[in-house]
Amino acid sequence: MTETATPSPSTDRPLPNGDSASPSLRSLCTSLHQEITAFLQEDFSTETTLQAVQEQTRKSLTIIQAALDRYPLRALSLSYNGGKDCLVLLILYLSLLSTHPDLPDRLPAIYIPPSHPFASVTKFTLRSAARYHLNLDIYSEELSSSSTSTTTIPTTSVTSKGQDETAGGGGRGGGKGGGGMKEAFTQYLSRNPDVSAIFVGTRRTDPHGGKLSPEGFDMTDRGWPRFMRVHPVIEWHYREIWAVRLLVSFFPKPPFPSFLLPSIADAGLGGK
Repeated sequence: MTETATPSPSTDRPLPNGDSASPSLRSLCTSLHQEITAFLQEDFSTETTLQAVQEQTRKSLTIIQAALDRYPLRALSLSYNGGKDCLVLLILYLSLLSTHPDLPDRLPAIYIPPSHPFASVTKFTLRSAARYHLNLDIYSEELSSSSTSTTTIPTTSVTSKGQDETAGGGGRGGGKGGGGMKEAFTQYLSRNPDVSAIFVGTRRTDPHGGKLSPEGFDMTDRGWPRFMRVHPVIEWHYREIWAVRLLVSFFPKPPFPSFLLPSIADAGLGGK
């Protein structure tokens, strides 16, 4: 595994293509809350897949709300890689923050990309992180100097070598044996000592996902830096994640910024 370098100072980078006028985080959360509330109230009696999405959405919102009840907002972070699972999780998370009294300008998040990510996925991840007001810490030497970064991104050079482990010992998103990912989370928690729980987009069918609690909360395994994994989309199926794309035909204002719609199929493609 590649050893880490000294973290570099954070750098402010403008949004590409003139995307500097995005709504405030509070406004975005309010809009998403309204759209998701409308979706949950809709009658999809002839659309069994969208009925399933409604049910999964309610379960996910229950888990996210439980995390918000259990932890102060400053103690929560998000493991974000731009994938479809993470994007659904992020949208649902934001929808519950519209009236949160301690909402910051940006939400803490960590991104641990594969060693050879697709350029389109990298661009999607960074642009969506900016649009959704994530304070994204990137733990990859390859991306730490990326000119496509779209938000304030404190960076650390940590190279992971694959996508075989999930945060904390099960599922998706780290080096073989979890070495690179363990080191990234160790550094991240060292730099962000208030964080004690991290939302992850693990699903039941991911490697090791079958071992995770249906209640949505699991402490990291032995040998990993200690934090609570919160996995609100644990019971979502692949067809339900993809069905979210169908919502654009229902929403007059879909819960995805318009620039994301052509690219959402690219989310979660992983590395080369």
